Amino acid sequence: MTNIAKGLEGVLFTESKLTFINGTEGILTHLGIPIQEWAESSTFEELSLALLDGGLPTSGDLAAFDAELKANRAVSPQLLEVIAAMPRGVHPMQALRTAVSYLGLLDPQAEETTEEARRAISVRMIAQFATVIAAIARTREGKEPVDPRMDLSHAANFLYMLNGKEPSPEQARLFDIALVLHVDHSMNASTFTAIAIASTLSDMYSCMTGAIGAMKGPLHGGANEAVMDMLDEIGTPEKAAEYITDKLDRKEKVMGVGHRVYKYFDPRSRVLRDYAEVVANKEGKSHYYQILETIEKTVVDRLGSKGIYPNVDFYSGTVYSDLGITKEYFTPIFALARISGWCASVIEYTRDNRLLRPDAVYTGASDQHYVRIEERGGQELQKTEG
Repeated sequence: MTNIAKGLEGVLFTESKLTFINGTEGILTHLGIPIQEWAESSTFEELSLALLDGGLPTSGDLAAFDAELKANRAVSPQLLEVIAAMPRGVHPMQALRTAVSYLGLLDPQAEETTEEARRAISVRMIAQFATVIAAIARTREGKEPVDPRMDLSHAANFLYMLNGKEPSPEQARLFDIALVLHVDHSMNASTFTAIAIASTLSDMYSCMTGAIGAMKGPLHGGANEAVMDMLDEIGTPEKAAEYITDKLDRKEKVMGVGHRVYKYFDPRSRVLRDYAEVVANKEGKSHYYQILETIEKTVVDRLGSKGIYPNVDFYSGTVYSDLGITKEYFTPIFALARISGWCASVIEYTRDNRLLRPDAVYTGASDQHYVRIEERGGQELQKTEG
């Protein structure tokens, strides 16, 4: 009997020095450094550079990288016209996927696949993802895109371009931490998709467009949006326990809970939980946090023994909403952070590239023969499900 790893679970296909996860103990590290330390002491720019280059940068290296990002923030007016011409009501991830593909049409280096070219393109995409997403959001709201500023950090500049006003230092730092927590997460579906495309020696823009498509799915990038839908449906903290208990009794999925890898608390959720509490109380939205607290307790009491705990999506939506980000942009924000991890993973894998080509166990019919259409009648090929 052939063993099939459904969803490729447990299948090892490559080596990586970027990210380590111990799901049983709730451990996540980048370059051997715990995610809690990155969130507390670092920035999105530093972690992005560290993953691209495989080590902690010097202050000079980081300053040069930061300057390079800032120099590449602006996007072509042609792209802004494309965004403005997109049909009303399209999902922001559809818009992002199309915009990133168009970025590739404008980049004269797009077809180059050397490591040097991939890294240069990566820097441009890391910088421009923020500008593109903010432009998509403002255009959909009938507003003019806001030009990037060169004097703000990556996180602060994005919030400025999104909301049209400079964020407070506290808001900028909170968003920076949220980005740090989402930069990379080993071989998740979108990262694997990017690597699979890269393994064919396709270009970086194709890799990132494919990764965006994978992230768009609600089982990957859309869960934090679904968490906010759930909170709005519950309405008040008093209704939370009964709502979740009924859901669990019916064996229905609770969004933001459970993870393919983690069988304990997702360490990123622990960081966000603390910030979510502070921000929710400060902004007068403590009822959201109270609902989340009740859901977490109910779920852990019922399912903790089975290794089901809140994941990073559980609290991230509350943090984003308190920064003025509406829920339809939660997944694009995820991509805004993960672009660095996608690019770093593609660069790392293609240094020792091998075309990904898995196989499947054939379960269809055998010993069949072609029957001319006029002779078929009831003699069709044996049909199989799927």
